[in-house]
Amino acid sequence: MWVLVGAVLLAAVAGAPPAEAAGAVWPIPGAVVRGYDPPEVRWAVGHRGVDLAGTADAPVVAPVGGVVSFAGVVAGKPVVVVTHGAERTTLEPMVASVAVGQPVAAGEVVGRLMPGHQPCPAEACLHWGLKRGEEYRDPLSLLGTPHRLLPDSAVAEVERRAAERERAAALTTFAGASPGPGGPGVLARPSAGRVTSVFGPRLHPIFKEWRMHQGIDLSARCGTPLHAAADGVVRHVGYDASGGWRLVIDHGSPGGTSLETVYLHAQGYRVRAGERVTRGQLVGTMGTTGWSTGCHLHFGVKANGRHVDPQRWLG
Repeated sequence: MWVLVGAVLLAAVAGAPPAEAAGAVWPIPGAVVRGYDPPEVRWAVGHRGVDLAGTADAPVVAPVGGVVSFAGVVAGKPVVVVTHGAERTTLEPMVASVAVGQPVAAGEVVGRLMPGHQPCPAEACLHWGLKRGEEYRDPLSLLGTPHRLLPDSAVAEVERRAAERERAAALTTFAGASPGPGGPGVLARPSAGRVTSVFGPRLHPIFKEWRMHQGIDLSARCGTPLHAAADGVVRHVGYDASGGWRLVIDHGSPGGTSLETVYLHAQGYRVRAGERVTRGQLVGTMGTTGWSTGCHLHFGVKANGRHVDPQRWLG
């Protein structure tokens, strides 16, 4: 028996992140500040696309090559639609620089971003949608490698390898190892919400086996602000199958200890790799991306390269 498994699964087996599909590009370079959240039924409330943070008058490009099938105003918002095969991409709000019937290539400028899309934590946000017929799809799927057919055993292999890594981490931390340094107040609380899972071995909520939990979970509504726990430099912003939208901030070496914080499962982040952040700065919003059973922030701390209990560092 065969199942359809995404390229993310292939990457997990190989131990590498999925690559972008050839020819597909981001319409603007900003971070995802609101993810794809389709309703269970077509007429219900949901988010039928993704929102990207940008700046007013920034150039917007076609994510994939196609033909401009609409450039006008819908419900008071200026929209550009690019049809590519059986699918069509929508980009709004933006001032079009293309005309209906005009062919465009991936990466070709189709207009300029306008402010006004709400909610938006940036100067302006681009709403990027994707439809196939009347069915809404996740636009970020355009950036992934094509799906391939893999045997059922591939799923079990990914889970087995993930479990082995977690067990090894648990043994390293708890088999007589020091819990690591700490200092109350070095880090500020990164978000509102109650602690729903602490640092240490736990029964995994999805895989139902004991694994090491290398952080704490703070649970609140999706969209709850996430803040930098201390001054630092963004080392990584990206997406992976297990952690969803991931952020890593390097805080240097306070008190002689090399310190990093890790944020998982966000809706998206409004900072980029290499950007300097300050304690308390808004860096993103809480979500439920990746291996997650509800809206929460997984907050991790690495001291001298090892995961330690974040609560030893929080004020």
